[in-house]
Amino acid sequence: MILLLAVVGILIVSYWKIFTKAGKPGWAALIPIYNMVVLAEIAKQPWWYGLIASLAYFIPFVGWVAGFIFLVLIEYKLALAFGKDSGFAVGLILLPIFFFPILAFSKDIHYTLGQPNQPQVPTSNPY
Repeated sequence: MILLLAVVGILIVSYWKIFTKAGKPGWAALIPIYNMVVLAEIAKQPWWYGLIASLAYFIPFVGWVAGFIFLVLIEYKLALAFGKDSGFAVGLILLPIFFFPILAFSKDIHYTLGQPNQPQVPTSNPY
């Protein structure tokens, strides 16, 4: 029970930090269904993707599959929104307890609105 509470606590704190990085209110991480809607908005997906990803799990079998598919779509686009690739998205899907804190607390990862992180190219020729 203590381990489960620790995992949930880490994920809530990570969501809070991710939301604030993306300019959304951090308190949205505390509200169960609304947090997935906000995560979908950050990932530039329709808000109802988050709603389906949250509520579909209440429908046995078919809902579980649908919920998982929408969750995969959101987390893939979330990785892209923070300038990461599909490999990082796989990490978000399979190992969220490790990859969400990386996304939240890494100072090198910024919300790029889906633009890949590009190295800065000097605008003038120094020669």
